[in-house]
Amino acid sequence: MTGPSRKPQPGKRSWARRCAAQALYEWQITGQAPDRIAAQFLADEDLRKADPDYFQELVRQVPTRVAEIDAALEPFLDRPLARVDPVERAILRIGGYELLWHPDLAYRIVINEAVELAKLFGAEQGHRYVNGVLDKLARAIRSVEFAAPT
Repeated sequence: MTGPSRKPQPGKRSWARRCAAQALYEWQITGQAPDRIAAQFLADEDLRKADPDYFQELVRQVPTRVAEIDAALEPFLDRPLARVDPVERAILRIGGYELLWHPDLAYRIVINEAVELAKLFGAEQGHRYVNGVLDKLARAIRSVEFAAPT
């Protein structure tokens, strides 16, 4: 007899993204320095499940490269980025960063992780929006991956 089925727990990078989405949301809302927010999370939040180095990379690099990320996302948005829900904006920025600066991560993984974050933290249908925007960005900047046989 088997026990109740349980969803597998997210991996360390998934936990890092989850915490980074919360930290970047805070950065967008409060305007606090990313280093300060990262330090607070590292001290206060349960990051034992996360990859702390990847968490810090996301929280520091997304704000550093926000203009480039936003410029890459904007052609695929149906409204100005400032009008996108702040939770979804943080998630889109993480996905955009990973698509642009982490070619080692398959675009499917990046999009799936972002969609899962949007389901967890975003508005009711926010995950569909995140999926659509990041899929269009991935097709534009990672056309070689799309052309490769699966």
